[in-house]
Amino acid sequence: MKKSIILSAFVLAALTANAQTTVQGSKFTDNWSIELKTGIITPVSHSAFFKNARPALGIEFTKQLTPVFGLGVQGMGYINTSNSKTAFDASDLSLLGKVNLMNLFAGYTGTPRIFEVEAVAGAGWLHYYMDGPGDVNSWSSRFGMNFNFNLGEAKAWTIGVKPALVYDMQGDHNRSRFNVNNAAFELTAGVAYHFGGSNGSHHFTLAKLYDPAEISDLNNSINNLRSQVNEKNGQINIDAQKISALQQEVNNLQNRVIPVETVVETSRIPESIITFRQGRSTVDASQLPNVERVASYMKKYANTTVVIKGYASPEGSAEVNARIAKARAEAVKTILVNKYKISPSRITAEGQGVGDMFTEPDWNRVSICSIIEDAK
Repeated sequence: MKKSIILSAFVLAALTANAQTTVQGSKFTDNWSIELKTGIITPVSHSAFFKNARPALGIEFTKQLTPVFGLGVQGMGYINTSNSKTAFDASDLSLLGKVNLMNLFAGYTGTPRIFEVEAVAGAGWLHYYMDGPGDVNSWSSRFGMNFNFNLGEAKAWTIGVKPALVYDMQGDHNRSRFNVNNAAFELTAGVAYHFGGSNGSHHFTLAKLYDPAEISDLNNSINNLRSQVNEKNGQINIDAQKISALQQEVNNLQNRVIPVETVVETSRIPESIITFRQGRSTVDASQLPNVERVASYMKKYANTTVVIKGYASPEGSAEVNARIAKARAEAVKTILVNKYKISPSRITAEGQGVGDMFTEPDWNRVSICSIIEDAK
């Protein structure tokens, strides 16, 4: 009695530990399987084991209620080796209860193990097909083990070896319901297919359990984010109002009528600068486009005149610089007259000595052409 109490307490503790694991895929339509099996059955006593063995065929439908417990309906037929009137000596339709011992004691990991052991017990209707006065009905009990090998990445298939004792509970030896003389040993092998379930798998999967403190922290984070979003929305509304006001101001400016004033320009002084090398008064080829610009403008506007002022950098004596400055102005005038046929009367060439227009002394070696337009 004491041993039974201890064993019961141990099983209860294992069941409690397993119940703390939450699984997914426990709808009524989940975790169904179908199995085809074949093997032999032979009386346990008063017969040779293999000589009196008969072939056995069967089919089983199972609903796995939890990773530990399952219920099944099994139909077995035992091939005729006697003078019965059918191809079968007997048939047995049983309701089975299954306990997965691996998951019971070691816990369910979320995926079936490659190898698992189940304890099986059940009761059923046993029917003998007899010649003579008629068939005989009885009821049976079954105790066995299933040694299962789960195959494939999805564990959708299972191959099992299934030894069991089957008792005829209304047999001839009535001294005990579970008399060995009323028992037969059944050994079958089966292939089972597990149908897919609502969780997208062929078996139970573990659901993630959250700590209440973690959930509280997540809710606080969500509330903080909502507050930030509300603040941002408020700022967006303010900015939208500012944009609307600015847009209205832009529209007002675009639609405003601005009085037009006509400005008559009486004088413009376009300028062109021709640079010279140190000590030289000859216009380089690179500077000819600047002279041509002056000529083109004067040809286009016949009333214009030009004042050419030549400058020198501060190197050398004042007398030399004055001479170079005058020569540079004259060099530009000569090109305008000879090459571009500008009338000399429209050109004034003046030497200005040392120039101080630019901070770099070397930059003052120039002739500056200032065009004067007649205001008439």
